[in-house]
Amino acid sequence: MRISQRASRISPFYVMEMAKSAKQLAQQVQHSDSPMLFLNIGEPDFTAPPLVQEAAMRAIGDGRTAYTHALGLDALRERVSHWYSTRFGVAVPASRIVVTSGASAALQLACLALIEAGDEVLMPDPCYPCNRQFVQAADGRAILLPTTASQRFQLSAAQVREHWQTDTRGVLLASPSNPTGTSVALEELTAVHRFVSDKGGITMVDEIYLGLSHDDAYGQTALAIDDQIISINSFSKYFNMTGWRLGWLVVPEPLVPVIERLAQNLFICPSTIAQTAALACFEPESLSVYEARRAAFKHRRDQFIPQLNAMGLTVPVMPDGAFYAWADCRQACERLGLTDSWAFAEHVMQQAHVVITPGRDFSQHQPGDFVRMSTASSLDTLNTAAQRLRHLLENA
Repeated sequence: MRISQRASRISPFYVMEMAKSAKQLAQQVQHSDSPMLFLNIGEPDFTAPPLVQEAAMRAIGDGRTAYTHALGLDALRERVSHWYSTRFGVAVPASRIVVTSGASAALQLACLALIEAGDEVLMPDPCYPCNRQFVQAADGRAILLPTTASQRFQLSAAQVREHWQTDTRGVLLASPSNPTGTSVALEELTAVHRFVSDKGGITMVDEIYLGLSHDDAYGQTALAIDDQIISINSFSKYFNMTGWRLGWLVVPEPLVPVIERLAQNLFICPSTIAQTAALACFEPESLSVYEARRAAFKHRRDQFIPQLNAMGLTVPVMPDGAFYAWADCRQACERLGLTDSWAFAEHVMQQAHVVITPGRDFSQHQPGDFVRMSTASSLDTLNTAAQRLRHLLENA
């Protein structure tokens, strides 16, 4: 069977490959004194709040399961619009909001609508690997530009100016970012967007962790800049609805019918049950739960990352959002006689029964120097993981 070149260009998602190995080992040690601890997957350990669960059950019980409009329920688009107004002080008309089957569908729709074969899209290195695969699936080219801790692992306007070429179509950023948990300062993002706009390009910003910002200096939506920003968001992270597969896209008004046409053909509509349930996300009771959980994520960050720093797994930039630690493992590899982050992650999984993610997925520039750890687990789990890592390194 002949496989398309498009499919052949898509790289494996090594996070999932590591997870498969971890699950096999976890079965062997599940009844031991050291069961497997999973810090590899970026998924909140919280489920949807009670009102959201109840709304889903009512929708099923009442038979509200038919197709919705391809753009999503009008009531949900209005709720999202209101959330931008009350949470961020930004007016985003509901008419520019497209509800999608997860942020993945939002990225696919945006890339298919805006990227031609051969178009280049500038992205930071490190970055979330699936985002560049969406560009490549639309026959574009993701151009990864190395970033440093001094720039918070985010693209600068100077870099975008320097690397802009004839074939450059625009930029795809993430703020806060996976794997670093760092955001682009609004002033810098504005400078990037102004340059890109002057070149006739597009600025796409993955904001799926925006609700989980921990620093007011960075916790602002890119939509505050102007109405030409394309923002991708999700109900998965802040709203704790990962498996419900629901997200949204905010686009300039003229792009809405284009996205609608694509969505009609590719997805028909997002899950009706998930959409109906998501209406309850914006009830005061639910928002109170989400804010308490956001504070819990921040507390976990504040407790766990100093422990990593103390044992030499240095996190060079304190995350201002999301729930990740992007830790430099070179010192640990040297102590253990290991070659790179992949070997370190394998060693940690086998010897400490802690699953972490090597940098291979996220970085082409320094794939062997960093590992990503998710701080979305309970504080007890994080403290136990830190204890095991410290014991492993101290006894090397």
